[in-house]
Amino acid sequence: MPTLFIVLDLAAIVSSLVAAALWCQAGARTVRRISRFEDLDHADLNRLVVAMNRSAVLNRRAALASAAAAICIAFRFAASLALSTTVA
Repeated sequence: MPTLFIVLDLAAIVSSLVAAALWCQAGARTVRRISRFEDLDHADLNRLVVAMNRSAVLNRRAALASAAAAICIAFRFAASLALSTTVA
């Protein structure tokens, strides 16, 4: 049973680090501001849409990694609780 605890702890740590890396990556990409005197053309609109889509994809992946970390931690607590009630 201690091996299960180690595996769940490592899975939670790794998925938390992946989530942090994805959110850092999503926040690092900034979109260039457009001046009010500048005319918007199709290339500008395309650049904005692509940047928003990339950010949304990275945020979605980071949210899934955070959910995986939470599930691993929940399983770890459940296994610990099941073991402590079985032993006592």
